[in-house]
Amino acid sequence: MRIDLHCHSDVSDGTRPPAEVVRRARANGVDVLALTDHDTVAGWGEAAAALPDGLTLVPGVELSCKHGGRSLHMLGYLFDPSEPVLAAELARIRDDRVIRARTMVDKLRELGADVTWERVRELARGEAVGRPHIARAMIEAGVVATPDEAFTADWIAEGGRAHADRYALDPERAIRLVRAAGGACVLAHPRTRRGGYVFSDEVIAALAGAGLAGIEVDHPDQDAGERAALRALARDLGLAATGSSDDHGALTGDRLGAETTAPGAFAALAAAASGAVAPIGGTGAMRPGAGPEAR
Repeated sequence: MRIDLHCHSDVSDGTRPPAEVVRRARANGVDVLALTDHDTVAGWGEAAAALPDGLTLVPGVELSCKHGGRSLHMLGYLFDPSEPVLAAELARIRDDRVIRARTMVDKLRELGADVTWERVRELARGEAVGRPHIARAMIEAGVVATPDEAFTADWIAEGGRAHADRYALDPERAIRLVRAAGGACVLAHPRTRRGGYVFSDEVIAALAGAGLAGIEVDHPDQDAGERAALRALARDLGLAATGSSDDHGALTGDRLGAETTAPGAFAALAAAASGAVAPIGGTGAMRPGAGPEAR
């Protein structure tokens, strides 16, 4: 069984619509896929309606958090999106994403980059406007040739000339909110030096104490040494060790299924959730209260 627990659609910063994401996942031999768009669940319905035979959809999200002044990403799975406090926080994050993106576009224009807010907004299908949308607009405008060139100190990397901060959750609070909504949390790519998502064993242990259920170990941007260290840490802390493609469509080479999660680790995550929302089978309908084992 091939299980990919982290990918994005164009309702956040991927390039493919949710319906295309699930079709491509199945074509790539994926059996279980989590759709984890940034700070939004807007793609769940479209993905479920287009779900091909043989693919199970795990409703999820990638929450924007901040620890020690640095971005930290938290994957949440199988939670009730209507839980009022969590829903309000997601809306606040999305609103601030728009404010932050407009500020960054203004800074880029002050630096002589011919990037417009109108084009960035067109590239961002939903409200989860992100730096990848700005990077794509920069490429179109001829400011940079690749996304990597946009994510530098010269432009929109954290601390860069055109960077702007935004609202993000404390990661321990994010875990509590997802758990209160019946879900389970996994720390996303905690040793990816590209982007600066590198967190110590001590930070991860503290998150485990707050109710973290797993660590994303097998990720395309984490090398063999980092994976081995994270796998040992997960074992020591009693956490599930997951694997995921973190696919963003064309931006990452359409790599759905490139990294996968062992069935036992997925079962542990499902068991950590309350069953408020179940994985979705081929029926195209979510089944609240059906239990995490339902398909």
